[in-house]
Amino acid sequence: MDCASEPQGFDYVGFCIRPPSEADSILLQATLGCSHNKCTFCGTYKDKRFAIKDRSILENDLRFAQKHCQRQKRVFVMDGDALIMPMKNWEWLLGQIREKLPWVTRVGAYANSKAVAMKSDEELKRLKELGLSILYYGLESGHPQVLKDITKGAGPEKHITQGQRVKAAGIKLSVTVLLGIGGSERSLEHARETGRVLSGMDPDFVGALTLMLVPGTPLGDAHERGEFSLPDARGMLMELREMIASTNLSGGLFYANHASNYLPIKARLPQDKESALALIDGALQGQVGLKPEWMRAL
Repeated sequence: MDCASEPQGFDYVGFCIRPPSEADSILLQATLGCSHNKCTFCGTYKDKRFAIKDRSILENDLRFAQKHCQRQKRVFVMDGDALIMPMKNWEWLLGQIREKLPWVTRVGAYANSKAVAMKSDEELKRLKELGLSILYYGLESGHPQVLKDITKGAGPEKHITQGQRVKAAGIKLSVTVLLGIGGSERSLEHARETGRVLSGMDPDFVGALTLMLVPGTPLGDAHERGEFSLPDARGMLMELREMIASTNLSGGLFYANHASNYLPIKARLPQDKESALALIDGALQGQVGLKPEWMRAL
């Protein structure tokens, strides 16, 4: 029986999200919400305060997974920045996953700059040894002013440093960036600076999503007041082109195939860069169709 089809099982509190690539994973909610929870564009974790869940709850979740989830080969640890948990919590959890779910081949979690910075190099390597395989890191932008405007909590150079530390520990790094987060005013600057920071981090994966404004968030409210404007579809394509052109990876995959995007892109950089740019140029010239607005979603 798939865990997703079981009516009673995991203890989930509030609204939960996971990366698209973790769609078939066992989802363990080890923390509630996000310890930062200040990003102006994000409304995901406003329904709960940050907390670390009791081990007794996770023990029940693991017993359920042990019985019902033997077809799922991956585990994703939620919520928003689960890496923030102290080492003792991670050591216990990863040990339990290895003991109770021995068929699992990959464990992943969300992370931010603060969570990574709170772990020493030795601790990051220890997490890798215990089975933490991949971290999903929300960069959003590499532009210093945009990062301040969205209250991300760190500047470009800190993001580069923390990303490099994750890679040095042997943990795969997947970085999320947001097309449109700089608004119409800083669109291309945001793209260029984000490409520079991505190049410095050199992640294994980049996921470029298109900003979808959420009502009730500070950025959504600013848009309603006319204080923030999004690029149109053509502007988003030009921003994506500039970002890819400015990104130099040593072999990472650059994805722009999220449901929010106008034009699906999957390119391994550097070898696929020119073909990706040519595809975008074709779309800008009207030779390649774009996803209609009604098909776009968060």
